[in-house]
Amino acid sequence: MNLIIGIIAAAASAFTAFAFFKAGMFKAGASRQKLLDAGFGWIENISLGTVRLIAWLELLGVAGLVLGVIGYFVGFQWALWFAVAAAIGLALTMIGAILLHASRGESKYTLKMNLALLFPPLVAAVLWAIFPSL
Repeated sequence: MNLIIGIIAAAASAFTAFAFFKAGMFKAGASRQKLLDAGFGWIENISLGTVRLIAWLELLGVAGLVLGVIGYFVGFQWALWFAVAAAIGLALTMIGAILLHASRGESKYTLKMNLALLFPPLVAAVLWAIFPSL
């Protein structure tokens, strides 16, 4: 049973890292116009610096998740708590996104994607925190 939980936790972690790496890299390097053209209407009323901060926080979460899981699997059990913290941080990012899109009346268009990006880090955080000795 522990092997199955470990596989699910690792898969959720890998999906989360991949999705947020792509999103963070795009936000970190794209121009304001390119972001707007891609459908990031929420950046209209905030500075590009804030968008870049969000991007770098997402990338920091990815690094914490990857390093924590890899560290755990090479024998550093304490490293797993980096993955738990990073997954919680990325889940909180998505909760913020859900609230932002709701305030802009965009939930009808964005809620499915936001929930799809909220669920895996929550699963990863819960499984790694509850079953750390897999």
